[in-house]
Formats: sequence, structure tokens, C-alpha cells
Amino acid sequence: MRYGQIAADMGAGVRGLFQRANSTPLEDALEGKQSWIRLALLVLISTYATVASIIVSPDHRVEPWAIAVLGYFACYTPLALGLLYAIRRYPGHYPARRLFSMANDYAGLGFAIIVGCQVMLPMYAIIMWVTVGNGLRFGSRYMIVAAVMAQITLAIITMLTPYWQANPPLVVTLSLTALIVPLYIRTLQRSTEQARRDAEEANAAKSRFLAQASHDLRQPVHAIGLFLNSLTQTGLAPEQRGIADRIDRSLQGVAELFRSLLDISTLDSGAVTPTLEPVAIRQLFRLLEQQNQASAEWAGVDLRFVPSDQVVLADKTLLLTMLQNLVSNAIKYAPRSPVLIGCRRRGAAMSIWVIDRGPGVAAEHLPRLFDEFYQIRKLGGADTQGVGLGLSIVRRLGALMGLAAEIHSRPGYGTAVAIHGLTPTSVAVREIGGDSSYAAPLHDLRVLLVEDDVDVLDATAHLLRSWGAAVTAWSTVPPQAQPCDLIVTDFDIGGGMTGADCIALHRHQMPRPMAIVMTGHDEMAIEEIIADTAVLILKKPVQPAALRSAIAALRRRAAQG
Repeated sequence: MRYGQIAADMGAGVRGLFQRANSTPLEDALEGKQSWIRLALLVLISTYATVASIIVSPDHRVEPWAIAVLGYFACYTPLALGLLYAIRRYPGHYPARRLFSMANDYAGLGFAIIVGCQVMLPMYAIIMWVTVGNGLRFGSRYMIVAAVMAQITLAIITMLTPYWQANPPLVVTLSLTALIVPLYIRTLQRSTEQARRDAEEANAAKSRFLAQASHDLRQPVHAIGLFLNSLTQTGLAPEQRGIADRIDRSLQGVAELFRSLLDISTLDSGAVTPTLEPVAIRQLFRLLEQQNQASAEWAGVDLRFVPSDQVVLADKTLLLTMLQNLVSNAIKYAPRSPVLIGCRRRGAAMSIWVIDRGPGVAAEHLPRLFDEFYQIRKLGGADTQGVGLGLSIVRRLGALMGLAAEIHSRPGYGTAVAIHGLTPTSVAVREIGGDSSYAAPLHDLRVLLVEDDVDVLDATAHLLRSWGAAVTAWSTVPPQAQPCDLIVTDFDIGGGMTGADCIALHRHQMPRPMAIVMTGHDEMAIEEIIADTAVLILKKPVQPAALRSAIAALRRRAAQG
């Protein structure tokens, strides 16, 4: 049994040499680049052998040993071309292919040194290059294998070359160099890999902290926003309303910070996967206008949208996030100025521009504006809210969809930011009705509200009742289905239950009710869990206007069937 197991393990190991192993795009690119370098070295070594033999020959002619080198490399060239074709045709990590390439490289270099003797001794530098190169390209294991192959090559050269046999110190020096250098580089590799792992772990910890801190802080801010809205409906005096408006403005700034933190942590986690669909520019601009109308009025900004009937292929959520960051920046940095948002063709693609007439940005800052946390701070300048993540998020989200972000600015004239590369499509998108139902009372609407945070539960219930809805409030998933027309639920309810469980309970036991899920998590992740496009996802903190607009959209959708 023992020998049978050993034989089975050996067989599995041999089969593994010829099977495709996991590799990164960088490794595939480096292996392809190595093949081109191999062909270049064949030309270089052949040229060197020819010229060197003519120089050292008394008759200034090509020596027989140089002809042998040329003949060997002429035979090796088709093999090198075949390896290049195999790498391009079948990319990936095939251990047998890499080992075969390495063995042939060392064989060719060893042959050249054996037949060329002292004249071809400089080829030892290429042996070192091949040894170190394989290790740096493909990792520590290949560094060890390459070092062993180099020692075997040097041993064979010594056995077949009288000159080397007559110079033991030379052989020892070359052999030790070919051994010590790769081992030292391997040590450095291990240190570098450990440092990289530590950095990745620290970055992951940062992302987890940002996500958790953002999620935990969203709850009280969300509750404050709802209570504040209810407060403004209690007949405040003008001075009191002014104070309430200022509090609301400050809360919007905090909410924007949370959105940036959650967006960047989600991007760092690698959990964002775009889903391309037809997106109507007109609908996109309408959403942007609704989301930014209040902040534009506060900043004295004349927000203008150029009407467009274009439809493009994009992930609607990601594209809306990109544009929201650009419009927010324009409102923030160009107060009391006009801001224009429009769409225009750029070759076969479409571009969306956000243009302001603000103070502009100096040329030396433009290359760094898309870096994370980069902000332009001037001594004595006015403070602005934000942490310098908006444009970085725009660039990273755009890269996921194959889009490019571009910025132009001139001090004293303003700034223009564009998103390029949107693919136009002729697919029709159903037009969403206007906002005529936004302000309609909710007297005929029965709402089931589920939220484990008591403050948020009370604030949301009070807000919905002020709109005329009949609200049944629960701090956990009800034990049985409750009669309702609309479910408004948090996602994390506690007790191992989620908003998805609440929606599933009611949709199994009663006619299909409308549903809204409010969450502090990433919307895309929640959408994947719920897997129901009829459920609207709102990211906390939710503005009362956004909640009212979502309810109106669901009612219009239900009315349209």
C-alpha cells in the first residue's frame, strides 16, 4: 500500500506538470515577454559569436566553432517561435512548458560556451540573467529550479572544457556566484512578499474598518434626518426653521462623507461587478436633479441639465454614483455659479460633461486630483467638506466599466470633467412617469415597517404617519404575515433575520406587496442577496424626499402593472 501510494503521488505530480495551473495576467504577460526576449537573445548571441570569431581569427574569418553556434541557434529558432505561439495561443501557467523552456535556454548557452571556450565566456552573464529572470517572473520555486539548472550547466561546461578544468578558481567563483545571487534574491523576494501581504492585510483591515464605521454611524444620522424632517412639519417659527435648515445641510454633508467611505471600502474589497444595461440619459439627469436640487439652492448654484434622448449601455447604479460625485464637487467648489450637465458624442461613443464656472484649479494640481484623499488646501482658504475621495471613486468605477474620466480646468474660468467611452444603443427604455404622485397623500397605503433600531423605527413611523400612511411598526420580523400594501424594512433586523426574510414571509402568504429595503451596506451586495428587481434598495442615511420618491415610484409601477 505504501509503495502504491507513492506511485500514485508521483503519477499525480507528473500529470500536474502538463495541466494548467492558476496564473495571474501579469505572469502571462511576463511569460510572453520572455519569449520575445529569447528571440532577441538568439540574434544577439549569433551576432556576437560571428563578430568575435572574425576578430580573434588570424585569417579574420568565421571560425568553425562560431558556425556550430550559428547552426545550433538556427535549429533552436523554430523551437523558440513554437514556444511563443504556444504561450499566445494557450496562456496560463503550464509547469512543463516553463521547465522545458528553461532547460533549452541553459542547453543553448552551455553549448555556446563549450564550443566557444574563452571567447564565449561572457555568455555566463546571460546564464545569470536567465536564472534571476525566471525567479523574478515566476516566483521563488522557479528561482530554486533555475539555480539548480545553472549549477548543472556549469558542471557540464567544466567537464567538457579544458580551459575551465585548468582554472578551478574561475569555476568556483562562477559556480558560487550562480548559487549565492539567486539565493540572496530569493531571500529578498520572501521579505518583499511578506511586506506585500502585510500591506494587503492592512489595506483590507482599513476597508473593513471604513465599512463598519460607516455602517454603524449611518444609523444615528439616519434617525436624526428623519426626526429633523418631522420637526420641520410642526409649525416652526422662521428663526427656528432657519436653524433646522442649517442642521439639515450639515447632515447632508455627513451623509456624503459616509457615501464616499462606503464606496471606497466596497471598491477595495473587489466586490463591485458592473451589470451593463440600457440607461436613458434623460432619466439619469432627472435623478441627479432630484438628488442635488436642495444642496444647489443652499449653495446658490444654478444647476442646469441639457435634455437628451440618448440611451447608453452602462451599470446605472455605478454611473449614477460617478455623476453624483462630479455634480457634488461642482456644487461644493463652485458656489454661486452656474453648473451645466450635458451629453454629447465623441466619435462613436458618448461623453457626459459636468461644467462649472467656479474658481478653477491650477495646472500643477490636475494630475493628482484623481488620487485618493488628495485635496487642495490653501493657507487661510475656506474649509470644504469632504475627504478627497470623490474623483478617485469616479476613476475606479469608470475603469470597471471601461470608461475614462478627464478633467480640464483654468483658474478664473472654471472646471470641466467628462466621462468618456459610453456606448450608445438603440434599445428603448421605458419612461418613468413624472413626479405628479410625489406629493400625493398616503391615506390609502398600509405600511409594514420593520427596523431593529428603536430610534430609527420611531422616526420612520412618525414620518410615514405624517404623510397619511397607516403604519404597523415592528422591531423584528413579525411571526406571521401582516396585512400591508408596502413593506419598508431594514436589512439587518437582528436575531439572524434580514429584510429579505421579512419580504419572503409576506410574499408567500399574501398578494405581492411593494417593498423597500433601507441599509447601510453596499446596495449591489444587498441586491444580489434579495435577487428581486421589484424591491427598491435605499442606502442609509435616507433623505425623507428620497423615501417619498421611492414610494411614489413603486406606486406608479404597481399602477402600470
